[in-house]
Amino acid sequence: MRDIAERLLASTSVAVDEVLAAAHQDAEYRALVEDPQLAAADRQMSKAYFRHWMSATLQNPGARVEPCVDPEVLQFARDLVRRGLDMHDLGSWRGAQHGAWDLWVDACFAATTDVDELRDLMKVSERSMVTFIDDSIAALDAYVEQERADLARGANAERHSTVQLLLEGAPIGRALAESRLGYALTGSHVAAIIWSDSADEATGLDAAAEAVMRICAAPRRFTLNASATALWVWVPTDMVPSAETAEDALAAHPGIHVAFGRCGRDLDGFRRSHMDASAAQRLLTRMGSARPVVRYEDVALVSVLTADMAQADQFVTDTLGDLATADPVLRQTVLTYVRERFNGSAAAERMFTHRNTIERRLARADQLLPVPLADNAASVVAALMLVQLRD
Repeated sequence: MRDIAERLLASTSVAVDEVLAAAHQDAEYRALVEDPQLAAADRQMSKAYFRHWMSATLQNPGARVEPCVDPEVLQFARDLVRRGLDMHDLGSWRGAQHGAWDLWVDACFAATTDVDELRDLMKVSERSMVTFIDDSIAALDAYVEQERADLARGANAERHSTVQLLLEGAPIGRALAESRLGYALTGSHVAAIIWSDSADEATGLDAAAEAVMRICAAPRRFTLNASATALWVWVPTDMVPSAETAEDALAAHPGIHVAFGRCGRDLDGFRRSHMDASAAQRLLTRMGSARPVVRYEDVALVSVLTADMAQADQFVTDTLGDLATADPVLRQTVLTYVRERFNGSAAAERMFTHRNTIERRLARADQLLPVPLADNAASVVAALMLVQLRD
């Protein structure tokens, strides 16, 4: 048991990926899998549980392992409670357990060919792992119940539950929702999701939310703490700032990212703008992009294209050909030219260069493209956006 635990601990990241794949295969709560912040926290929690049981087994094989109550686990539980999700997702718990057990069984068969020894090894291991999972579920249930009771005593719980009802399209009166949120639901709304790369950088979230409010020229904002590293923000405005303006405003907050939804009106706009922002956030996470600001209206087509990354990669190859790996300035020139409505002079002014330079670059781009830009502009722009986000 010590030998197996030591080997699996040495490959924790790979092992945790396999455990998570098993856990999420039939997960009841798609919000957990699709939300980048919750998915990252879920991975940290799984890693903590995996290392906890393996380390305890390494020290005292076969003994009862105490429940894991590491800070990552408790923070994840708090975030789920705030979102109104059920921590006691037995499908996910048991899926993770089965994934970890499969890894352990394979390692057991690789460790010994002695049938009697293998039988004892499997019995002791199974008893230890199942007991650890059961004890951990019980301990976390008790913690979650206390956290839920504490949250229920505060106004924040009512705000969270009201927002969830609005996002789900549940029937709730406008006047009641506005009184609970302290935010008018009439008129225009722009939603933003603001998140940090780590808990250490999360201290800048509120300042980033203030910056978002200012660049949207909004008089106020409605903010919800979605997790320890993310805020959901709505501002009463019909203006979504340019990505460049937002990046300049957030330059003082490294490690902070913002995803903007499109402008919407009234209750439906409140909901739809947030869904847009959520889709844009998932896109950045799916592509592993470090871009600090993304607007849904800029990446809507790319979001659809990247639902299957293998197909997205093939789309880029088929559409861009050698332009996909060409000089980034050449790719940016094509994007700017199309965005300026195929106006070479406007593109030259935007890129602070001479029009002849723009024309030479466009001619070079046409040589690299499988199909000339003029005959396939929409697809070329979508593929270039995808490459740009990945870069």
